[in-house]
Amino acid sequence: QHLHRIGTSEHHTCGTGTGWQQQLATTTARVTPGTHNPSISAQTVRNRLREAGLRACRPVVRQVLTRHHRQQHRLWAQTHRRWTRQDWQKVHFTDKLRFCLTRGDGWIRVYRRRNERYTEACTLEWDRFGGGGSVMVWGSVSQHHRTELVIIAGNLNTVRYREDILLPHVAPFLQAHPDMTLQHDNAISHTAHSVFCLGPVGSEGEG
Repeated sequence: QHLHRIGTSEHHTCGTGTGWQQQLATTTARVTPGTHNPSISAQTVRNRLREAGLRACRPVVRQVLTRHHRQQHRLWAQTHRRWTRQDWQKVHFTDKLRFCLTRGDGWIRVYRRRNERYTEACTLEWDRFGGGGSVMVWGSVSQHHRTELVIIAGNLNTVRYREDILLPHVAPFLQAHPDMTLQHDNAISHTAHSVFCLGPVGSEGEG
């Protein structure tokens, strides 16, 4: 707990994982008295952290949940807690995802020796000014069905969600399978009034 408090208070001054480790070890050594010596070194702190299996990691990023969000999640769970496998087979799940075309969104690490910094296997090509961009796709699946994968150019707003996805893909599917329920999250483009006004598209939101 003490180390966590130090890391939380100091994390704004550290730009990399290695820098965070050094800063944490130095700060811990500065404020923690030794058993036999009045002070301990940063290296001692690093050694003890390593022995305990503790290492610097990026924190998991999660959504901010308000009290209303938690209440809605609990209500949704309570409503569906007794659903059977047959009930879930009638739910059509949808989602969208953006893919980077040139490189990953997160940190990419390589293991190399001291003199291998510029070897081909340890470098990553990235044209900073040449673009490459990203692509967003939308799709939906259920136990026995799936729709076509829709490629979305640019951002997905309410109008495009209705005109490019719901009307040409979701509405015909639900008309052909009237016992199915569309499941999508509560993104703004999904919950707009113009979306709920579509008669053939019955939906259930989550999140």
